[in-house]
Amino acid sequence: QVQLVESGGGLVQPGGSLRLSCTASGRIFSTYVMGWYRQAPGKQRELVASITSGGYTNYAGSAKARFTISRDNAKNTGYLQMNSLNPEDTAVYYCYARKTTSTYWGQGTQVTVSS
Repeated sequence: QVQLVESGGGLVQPGGSLRLSCTASGRIFSTYVMGWYRQAPGKQRELVASITSGGYTNYAGSAKARFTISRDNAKNTGYLQMNSLNPEDTAVYYCYARKTTSTYWGQGTQVTVSS
């Protein structure tokens, strides 16, 4: 079992930045793929970015060039650095950890981009 806790969300103005954190407890986090999804009101949950245990990253089109995913396995923590935020980035952001057929989710953190 893996427990995930996100932090770092909040209200930011357009063009601003936020860094989300996802801290894991339980089983060996370093062997899991971890990543971030987001869900805006009235929309389906969508993948934002993921990172493998070896550090290979993958980004959705909207996140490329603006977001950076990283992880610190020694701290059991993953990060999502978000720059140049715009109102379309407003959503609840969920981190996940996946290994084979097991997927674990955090409770979500709200990100609101508004002036």
